[in-house]
Amino acid sequence: MTFTALSLWLMPWVRRTSFVGRVLLVTAALVCMPVYALGQTEGDYLYKVTVLRAAPGHFTDLLAALQESSRLDEEAGDETAFWIRHSQGDQWDFMLIYPMGDFSSYYDTDRTTRRAAIWESDRGRTLAKRLSAFTSYRDEWLSRSISVEEMARRFDRMGFFHVEMFAGLPGKRDELLEQRRMENRYYEYLGRQQNVIFAREAGSNWDAMTIGFYESLQAFAASGAEHSAEEQDEAARAAGFANVGAIGPYLRSLLSHHHDTLCVRVQ
Repeated sequence: MTFTALSLWLMPWVRRTSFVGRVLLVTAALVCMPVYALGQTEGDYLYKVTVLRAAPGHFTDLLAALQESSRLDEEAGDETAFWIRHSQGDQWDFMLIYPMGDFSSYYDTDRTTRRAAIWESDRGRTLAKRLSAFTSYRDEWLSRSISVEEMARRFDRMGFFHVEMFAGLPGKRDELLEQRRMENRYYEYLGRQQNVIFAREAGSNWDAMTIGFYESLQAFAASGAEHSAEEQDEAARAAGFANVGAIGPYLRSLLSHHHDTLCVRVQ
């Protein structure tokens, strides 16, 4: 039984005898909380998310330049990016998720000086020009998500990724983020791994992004066919939706627009 299911089973106890119910609920949470539970899907760690589309005829050139830029980032003392490659969906070719941590440490004087020494060298300037020449589209934004250690665990041994990027309607950002959490509770109820949620901090027009992690395309395809319609309806209601058919329409009611992309690892 998942944490969400057990929580619902215990809810009458909370209503009837709040102290006993809370004790039971906390105990159940400690015993049954899966490693991918809600606390592991969001966080306050700062990331820079960059998407790039290669200039016509320069896909392999951009790939090689990005690989070299990772080496320069490492020399500069920065965490190297988690990066994935577009397979189907949006227009970009690569997504790079750069760990920053927080503003104060990332822009610390010593780190900024070391970073500048690398990127303002002849080698750094030459690479920056190559990256610009090989790129026809670039979008960047800052977001908050899980710790870099948990992000590395999520990426480990995964080969297929479902990326959804969301721009909410005015005044709907908080509700959009809550809808993303509700959908994660739906997955949890079904025993599926939950998506990682990114919440916008600054830049671009995206308010949120989620990434689902899978071993392969086959694993992604199978994940939606493991449960009966009745089980999915039960999970949807437990997560707060009217039924499973209401999940998509409710999400769309909150959106200005959204992009959906299937991705693979960069080899």
